[in-house]
Amino acid sequence: AHRIFGFFDILHLMKTVIIGLAAVAIAFGGWYVWQNNAAQMKNAEMLAVSGTLSIRVQESVEYFPGARGYFARPEADGAYPGVVMIHENRGLRPETRMMADELAKEGYMVLAVDLVGGTGEPQDDAKKLTANFKQETGTANMRAATAYLREQGAGKVASLGWCFGGMQSVNLAISGEELDATVVYYGGGMATTTEQLTPIEWPVLGIFGDQDRAIPVETVKTFESSLNTLGIENEIYIYPGVGHAFANPSGMNYAPEETTDAWAKTVPFLAKHLR
Repeated sequence: AHRIFGFFDILHLMKTVIIGLAAVAIAFGGWYVWQNNAAQMKNAEMLAVSGTLSIRVQESVEYFPGARGYFARPEADGAYPGVVMIHENRGLRPETRMMADELAKEGYMVLAVDLVGGTGEPQDDAKKLTANFKQETGTANMRAATAYLREQGAGKVASLGWCFGGMQSVNLAISGEELDATVVYYGGGMATTTEQLTPIEWPVLGIFGDQDRAIPVETVKTFESSLNTLGIENEIYIYPGVGHAFANPSGMNYAPEETTDAWAKTVPFLAKHLR
């Protein structure tokens, strides 16, 4: 026999559909929250070694004509060492700002510079940004950042950069600017010969991956050999099994354990040579 649906049957059906849609919405909301928490957890993993000082920031500081950087420093007044922080080829993005905050919590004044005047997400956009980059202007930009930190009271200053910024960290070091330490994370295309590195008279920390095609192990070894030949104090670490940009939590090559270890080497290195 065929059943004829009545009014109450329709109400029951509508109730079932509404409950089902609510369940889907809750499930989606839970997935969304999980995705966001997962991203935050990745960042937290990277920053297992983290400072505890309260900080204050200036989102946009004009330190060089046409360039606005991100400035973070401890909340308490006083003189602190300075760090010129240099972004990857995708520009001054949230990852770099986050690292500026973390380093400020360790007791540093950090100016995260903007060398390309914008940001890009895919590598195609990043290549467009760096295609217009002029090294002479970039060097002047970083030297102005160093001067800005000194004007804020920094007695000692270091440079620190990743990827494109790693190369620029070395370029600042060989520009004639007097620094107290240089940190380079996998700086593809960076200076490596004794002739190029001669101006450096302070310690260098290098962080690399043995699967990095942008700066192969042979190139890293040349860099290390040149530093040793010149008598420049250095610490060079090559992590096995990781590729380029392994310390970027937003990237495909992100390696949390190696990133945590690299940061645990970076913080004491800066403390040793800037304090």
